[in-house]
Amino acid sequence: VQLQASGGGLVQAGGSLRLSCAASVRTVSSLTLAWFRQAPGKERDFVAALRGPSTRYYGDSVKGRFTISRDNAKNAVYLQMNSLKPEDTAVYYCAARYYWSVAYSSRDQYPYWGQGTQVTVSS
Repeated sequence: VQLQASGGGLVQAGGSLRLSCAASVRTVSSLTLAWFRQAPGKERDFVAALRGPSTRYYGDSVKGRFTISRDNAKNAVYLQMNSLKPEDTAVYYCAARYYWSVAYSSRDQYPYWGQGTQVTVSS
């Protein structure tokens, strides 16, 4: 499985961005998909995960602001980010695994990673 993330950029606080991640698989419907982020000098943290077509999980800091979704026809997963804050600044990575894991928020559970896309939120 190869993942290609895109959509990052520079945005003002309060703005929105939509990240995309294209997967080189027959269908993303067989994958558990997730987003993580890593700020400078910090660990890679869980942002969101999608189980099946519509069961979503979020990190506490992004609940109510970010939405993860998938498009099986396009073999893609998205992260819609609204009400962005300067503390959201990080490199964002998409990740995938086959089958569900109860430890979905642990980066160790994901064998497949995209290359990362930079998101910078200015105050």
